[in-house]
Amino acid sequence: MLGLPLKHSLHRKRNKPLGILELIAIALGGMVGGGIFSVLGISVAMIGVYTPVAIALGGGVAAVAAYSYIKLALYYRDEGATYSFFKRTFPGSRFAASLIGWWVVFGYISTLALYAYTFASYAISSGDHGDNEWLRKGVAGAVIMAFALINIWSVKGMGKLEDLMVYAKLVILGLISFVLIRNGQATLPDLLNTQEPVSLVSILIVASLTFVAYEGFQLVIHAMNEMDEPERNIPIAIYAAVGAAIVIYVVIALGAIFAIPFEDIIRNKEYALATGAGEILGNLGARLVILGALLATSSAISGTLFGASRLMAVIAGDGYFPKALATRKNHIPVNAIIIMAALAFALILIGGLELILEFGSITFLLVSLLMAWANFRIRDKTGSSLTLTLLACLVLAGGTGMILYYELTHEIGQMLFVGGLYVALMIGAWGYARTVR
Repeated sequence: MLGLPLKHSLHRKRNKPLGILELIAIALGGMVGGGIFSVLGISVAMIGVYTPVAIALGGGVAAVAAYSYIKLALYYRDEGATYSFFKRTFPGSRFAASLIGWWVVFGYISTLALYAYTFASYAISSGDHGDNEWLRKGVAGAVIMAFALINIWSVKGMGKLEDLMVYAKLVILGLISFVLIRNGQATLPDLLNTQEPVSLVSILIVASLTFVAYEGFQLVIHAMNEMDEPERNIPIAIYAAVGAAIVIYVVIALGAIFAIPFEDIIRNKEYALATGAGEILGNLGARLVILGALLATSSAISGTLFGASRLMAVIAGDGYFPKALATRKNHIPVNAIIIMAALAFALILIGGLELILEFGSITFLLVSLLMAWANFRIRDKTGSSLTLTLLACLVLAGGTGMILYYELTHEIGQMLFVGGLYVALMIGAWGYARTVR
C-alpha cells in the first residue's frame, strides 16, 4: 500500500467518509445476505444438482445489468440512482418517474424483509422453538429496528461496522464452504446419475429468481455524495462485489449439495445450511454456519437501509413521497430509515419466504430492464456499447418473463397477491404524481 499515490488511498479523505473498502462492503453487504441462504432450498427443490449453474447464471445477469447502472451513474452523478436516472432520461412523465421510484423503494423493502426473515430463521434454528413462525417474525422485526438505529447514529460508524461484518462473513462463509466440500459424501457424477431430468427453462427460471440475491450492487450509487473519486470507485466496487458474490454463492451451493441430502435442504429451506452442517460436523459446525448467516444478513440489512433510505429521501424531496421523508439530520435521512424499517416489518408479518423472494426478484428485474432501456436511449451520451445495452435489455426482459411464466403456471395465488401489491403501488405513485407541478 505504501507505493500507492495519495489519490488512490483506500480510505477517506477530504472529509468523505466512504472509501473503496467501504463501498465494496456496502455492495457485498447488500448482495451476500439472505441470498444464498434463502434461495438454496427453493433452487434445490426445483432443479437439484444444477443449482450452482443457475446461481452462476443469475450472477451473469447481474453483471450485464450493472453495466447500465455504472454508465448512467457516471453520466448523471446523482445519488438518486435508479429513480433519478430514469426521471432525467425521460423527463416528460411525472407518473413514470413516480412509479419507478415507488417500485424500486418497495423492492428494497422486500429485500430488507427477506434478509431479516433469514436472519431470524438462523438465529432461532438451534433452539427449541426453531419452527415458531411468530417468534421468527418477531426476531426479524427486532433486527431491522436495531440496524435502523445504527444507520441513524452515524454514516462513518455504519461504514466501519459494514467493513467488519462483510469481511468477517467472507472468511466464515469461505471456511464453511471448504469444510462442507471436504466432508461431502456425494460426488458430482453420483448426483448427476440420480438427478431427475431438468429442462433448460427450469434452470433459467431459477437463475431469474436468484437475481434478487445480486441486486445490492446498485446501493453503492446512493452513496455518490459520500465517496471519493466516483468515476474510479463505482466501477471497481460494483464489478468486484458482483464477481465476489458469484464465487461465494457457487462455492457454498456446491458444498451444500455435496454434503447435505437434498430432502434436508428442501425440508429446512429457511435454515438448511445450519441443519446440514450440524449433522455432518456436530454442534460446532452448526454454530459456525449460524454465525456466518447472521453476519451475512446483518450486513445486508445495514447496507440496504443505508442506500435505499437515501433514495427514498431524494424521491420525497421531489414530491413523490410524503415531504417528511426528505428531512435529513447531519445528512442522514432519519425519517426515511424509520419508515423503510417499519414497512419491511409489515411485509414480514403478511408474507412468507417465497412470496418475499419472488416479489423482490420481479421488481428488480423490471427496474433493471428500465435502466438498460434508459441507457440504450442515451448510449451516445454515456459512451455505452450498443451490443452490451441491447444484450442487457434482452436478458432482463427474458428473466422477467421466466418468473411470470413460473408464477402463472405454478403459483397463481402468489401471482395474484404480487399483482395486488403492484396495483397498490401504481395507485400510490399516481396519487403523488398528480400533486407535483
